[in-house]
Amino acid sequence: MQTILGANGTIGSVLAKELKDYTDKIRLVSRNPRKVNDSDELFPCDLAYSENVDKAVAGSDVVYLVVGFDYKLKIWQDKWPKLMRATIDACIKYGARLVFFDNVYMYDIITIPHMTEDSAINPPSKKGVVRKQIAQMLMDEVKAGKLMALIARSADFYGPGNEKSFITEMVYKNIRKGKAPNWFINADKVHSFTYTPDAAKATALLGNTPDAFNQVWHLPTDKNTLTGREFIGLFSKEMNSVKKVSLMPRWLLAILGLFIPILKEMREMLYQYDRDYFFDSSKFENRFSFKTTSYQEGVKECVKS
Repeated sequence: MQTILGANGTIGSVLAKELKDYTDKIRLVSRNPRKVNDSDELFPCDLAYSENVDKAVAGSDVVYLVVGFDYKLKIWQDKWPKLMRATIDACIKYGARLVFFDNVYMYDIITIPHMTEDSAINPPSKKGVVRKQIAQMLMDEVKAGKLMALIARSADFYGPGNEKSFITEMVYKNIRKGKAPNWFINADKVHSFTYTPDAAKATALLGNTPDAFNQVWHLPTDKNTLTGREFIGLFSKEMNSVKKVSLMPRWLLAILGLFIPILKEMREMLYQYDRDYFFDSSKFENRFSFKTTSYQEGVKECVKS
């Protein structure tokens, strides 16, 4: 049995499709899970309660933790440590291997222009402190020999059906409405984005590769990184739109954050947009000879969907 905790999220639903290549025993866990494959087992529950996590993990060989909480610091500080603790305990109890889908918030600010699995851990944001805490919880149990687990890290997302991504909300939807697409701070800095179908395929592959465990992996991301302006240009070309960009400076975000909660939450993350942001996934690509989707092809698929 391979179990997805957070099965209705951006990665969970795509991951379920990819796991079909490895097993016909897939358990989808969320408040209101929906079948992706005909043979999927649905397990509705609220993962805020440790007893529910225990029940959801029971009988699993591999557990994928891909939950996406609301993008609010207080929620992250409250819910993430509890969920990670409950998931680790359940995996140890039932002898399940754990795959944790993570982001890059815990990396030191000086590493952002070229992030690797060996980059220094020193989060410059409060959300990053939470990510460092929960990743450390997992790796501590691995080092103690109690748990087989791996961390699969991704850059910012984009991809078909990814309604909550920065790219969908501020670029694609604006162009559709005839508005100028938005970008934070500086559109002339390079910025990596991980294509969600690639991320899901790679996560499934890692979860079914025994020697991939007990280490960190960066998920495959096009190394031919574009600037924000160039990335927006791909959408403009596919959508037959005028190629222009509306920049959102810090002072404007401070004002808009008073009225738009998500922009208030973004303010501490702006360091990721005032400098180059390169996510190096060569370790994964070299190990698995993986062909990463190009930004050009990825944008075409986003618009087509």
